[in-house]
Amino acid sequence: MFTLFYRNSRLLILTIVLIAVWGISSYFTLPRLEDPELVSRTAVVSTFFPGANAERVEALVTEKIEDKLTEIEEIDNYQSTSRNSSSLITIELQDNVSKQQVDSVWTRIRNKLDEAQTELPNNTSKPELEAVKVKAYALIAGLTWEQDDKPNYGILRRQAEVFKERLEAISGTEEVEIFGDPQEEIIVEINPQALASYNLTARELSQQIAQSDSKISAGQLRDNDNNLLIQVAGELDTLARIRQIPINFGSQSQFVTLQNIATISKGITEPATELALLNGHPGVAVAVHVQSGSRLDLWSEVAEKKIAEFQSELPSSIGLPIVFAQSSYVEERLNSLIANLLLGAGLVFAVTVIMMGLKSAIIVSSALPLSVFMVFGWMNWLNIPLHQMSITGLIVALGILIDNAIVMVDEIKNELRQGIKPKVAINHSIQNLAIPLLSSTLTTVLAFLPIALLPGSTGEFVGTIAITVIVAVCCSLFISLTIVPAFVAKFHRHQDSTENSKKQKKQSLSWLQNGISIPILTRLYRRTVKFTIAKPILSIILALLIPVIGFIQAGSLEQQFFPAADRDQLQIQLELPASVSLTKTQTLIQQVRQQIIKNPEIKDVHWLLGRSIPSFYYNLTGGKEQQANYAQALVQLNSLTSSHLAKKLQTQLDKAFPTARIIVRQLEQGPPFDAPIEMRIYGSNVEILQSLGEKARQSLVQIKDVTHTRASLDEIQPQIEWKIDEEQARLAGLNRTTIAQQLDNSLEGVVGGSILEANEELPVRVRLGQERGNLSQISSLDLLATSSINRQGNNPLAAVPLSSFGKIQLKPKLAQITHYNGQKVNTVQGFLNAGVLPAEILNQFQAQLENNKFTLPPGYKLEFGGEQEQRNDAVGGLISTVGVLIILMIATLVLSLGSFQLAGVIGIVAIASFGLGLFSIWLFDYPFGFNPIIGSVGLIGVAVNDSIVVLSAISNHPIAKTGNPQAIQEVVLHSTRHVLTTTLTTAIGFVPLLLSGGEFWPPLAVAIAGGVVGATFLALYFVPAAYYLIKLRFGKNRFSFKRS
Repeated sequence: MFTLFYRNSRLLILTIVLIAVWGISSYFTLPRLEDPELVSRTAVVSTFFPGANAERVEALVTEKIEDKLTEIEEIDNYQSTSRNSSSLITIELQDNVSKQQVDSVWTRIRNKLDEAQTELPNNTSKPELEAVKVKAYALIAGLTWEQDDKPNYGILRRQAEVFKERLEAISGTEEVEIFGDPQEEIIVEINPQALASYNLTARELSQQIAQSDSKISAGQLRDNDNNLLIQVAGELDTLARIRQIPINFGSQSQFVTLQNIATISKGITEPATELALLNGHPGVAVAVHVQSGSRLDLWSEVAEKKIAEFQSELPSSIGLPIVFAQSSYVEERLNSLIANLLLGAGLVFAVTVIMMGLKSAIIVSSALPLSVFMVFGWMNWLNIPLHQMSITGLIVALGILIDNAIVMVDEIKNELRQGIKPKVAINHSIQNLAIPLLSSTLTTVLAFLPIALLPGSTGEFVGTIAITVIVAVCCSLFISLTIVPAFVAKFHRHQDSTENSKKQKKQSLSWLQNGISIPILTRLYRRTVKFTIAKPILSIILALLIPVIGFIQAGSLEQQFFPAADRDQLQIQLELPASVSLTKTQTLIQQVRQQIIKNPEIKDVHWLLGRSIPSFYYNLTGGKEQQANYAQALVQLNSLTSSHLAKKLQTQLDKAFPTARIIVRQLEQGPPFDAPIEMRIYGSNVEILQSLGEKARQSLVQIKDVTHTRASLDEIQPQIEWKIDEEQARLAGLNRTTIAQQLDNSLEGVVGGSILEANEELPVRVRLGQERGNLSQISSLDLLATSSINRQGNNPLAAVPLSSFGKIQLKPKLAQITHYNGQKVNTVQGFLNAGVLPAEILNQFQAQLENNKFTLPPGYKLEFGGEQEQRNDAVGGLISTVGVLIILMIATLVLSLGSFQLAGVIGIVAIASFGLGLFSIWLFDYPFGFNPIIGSVGLIGVAVNDSIVVLSAISNHPIAKTGNPQAIQEVVLHSTRHVLTTTLTTAIGFVPLLLSGGEFWPPLAVAIAGGVVGATFLALYFVPAAYYLIKLRFGKNRFSFKRS
């Protein structure tokens, strides 16, 4: 059975061809991405309540919706922000909600929102849930107004719609969205005095306009021969048609055309809710998501042709800049990783040649491409795209892939040297090595399994590293037990037949046959092994010294979640006081842009005002909309970003614009979070929460490297209130409600009818003109009133100025009220200089709170969020599966080694290897981030492999297994070459990651490579010493070294 592939050459060749074709074809069909796609477990529920302040929105809208959300058990947490006229609730689902389940959960939540709508005020919009896609747009293009005059947003919008249709037609397009579109409408501007003279209100006027719009069915004519649609002619279709609408007024049914009492025009909605400033020009942004299973590179080729074609059709007044194209980043990232993979493979081959000889290296290295081909095939079957994590998993597995092959080749070659026939050598070698190799493979699989099973966004981000490693080592085991033995036997059978000619080769080239050998070092090494077995306790202490130092130094390691990304982009967030208009925000943004663009490192800046910018990086989830005081920018650099540049920009902008909160942030790896430092204070009284939050914020401000702070309840927004004389109002036939309605209708406007323009419906809005921006003119606004006497006589309405019913008051009100899981909360956030570790600042913040004697009154509590919360959740998820997997690993070792004591030896090696990983991280001065954590966990499975092989060799040797020191020494010496070879190939495989630079991959590479190198000393010194000590203490025989 074991010699099947050796005996059947056709089967061997066909298997190799099948694996190669499977792998190559899979490689060319696998989707290409820059980063893994994360499951959309976050959504934003938006509800609008026009004219309501934050307190009313909280009580009448937000709390009603929150009550319904508590009925959904899959919700992990929800955060709400009640602002003037709007309620935003961000929902996060539990990590155990899978990709297959998430859509059904969102559907159930939408059903609950429909139930909540029945309890909301009448003029409240329907709660809309939008799931946040945690992936970057494939393409963000802009349509910009290139002329110096006022931009014509109508033209830009129509061109954007045409462009959108072109992109939607490309195969693989998932969805296309337009950003920065201020929307158009038909504006009917009224003069309040003129309207009052006709005894009309804005609402009555809008109703008459709507009644003139015949866009409704008038039935059908049905007879025996035909069904004919009937329509009433005269729908609103042009401005001229609207101007000629007859308006009925007065008790005598008089009429006047609309153009005589109002000014009709087409323009953008005022105030606009969002705007875009791209390349310094006003415009709109068009963003495209590509389907997950599509190849982004092929889609981009088609998109580029469509863009060039569309650009040629545009007038000179409209530009078409490409704001962001993900394909270039994907291509650059994958090319870099593939180059690293090839470099690593070349280094591994070179080391194998040096350690085992050229012919053996060729056989061993054949396992590498075959394993990689199989991995590509399985990736295609498991729907794992090519991205930085899956390719990195292959790089991590690079050195491990040939470990099994090295051991197998070395064993069979030794058998053949002794004159044993190839079939017998194959059978004997596989029988001896199958269980140890299977055991070492299973321990590697079990070590990486917690990473693969890690729940939530963190697991989806890094999990494919582990999945790729697991698949790779399993494929390697298959090839090492089937194809590699056949190669060795066939290759060395030819070698035996030409042995006489080989002996004639120069002695200086002998290392090409069997690998390098230095007699002086060999003799010295033999003495150290002899000393190890002669002094087992001392040897064990020395072998465990460095791992113990690693555990001791772990407490001094700086903590980090994920480092900043190596990217030629930055993001900037700008916030102004809540009462600021979008126009003022736009004015400031233009000044900020001019300041930024002065820096030679900056290539360009693109802004979106009033909402979050389209996601140009996978973990930028946005969530801001209809906030006139907010803007976000994509800053394109000429080269890769650095913390120095981010600090420089932050300092410049803080100095130039002290009244604005401008936050410069590098793009960061890993799951998203709003702020690196976050503290949530819970309680029932808003004023107490404000006071506590301000004290905490002041403590945070005192810390160096904290650039900006924010408390969710710290902003006060002035509110204009009319103190109405209710008696006077009632005498005029009015009340508070009717006064509020007439004011709202006049100022904000009332929609009546619409115009269809191409495929778009433009609403017709009746409202005041420029008067609504002037407080004195608003106070003199005429309200239509009727006294009780007039009502009885059915006399015309009287126009009464608003100021006659009361006076103006300016009152401070909270700009927003925030909840977390239904509880009132004041969230204090801190933003840091680039390159500063949040964990270090958090420790200083906690110490500062303690020094300032910060305490909470009864009934109040606090908890920390931000990076620490994300990190703790991720580590907790990792640990949650470790317990069961440790038991499985122990069971694997016990069953394969046949002894609890020997399994205990490997267990000590596993723990010590973790300490070696910690020591390596400390030695190279890297922070203890999540990548080093997963590297150290994976290291356990890799590091014990050599120890398993050595221990199995000792326990299977007829003399050494009895505890004979000379026999143990010879077995260890015999195993040393392939132990050193596997160690060097594993460690050298990480060189590309170490040389790649940046802060993301080197810590992981250092943890594993350093741990593996240290674990070699455990395999060659600790394991034999521990085995001998066990036999010395518990064995029946006693042995001692003979004096030489």
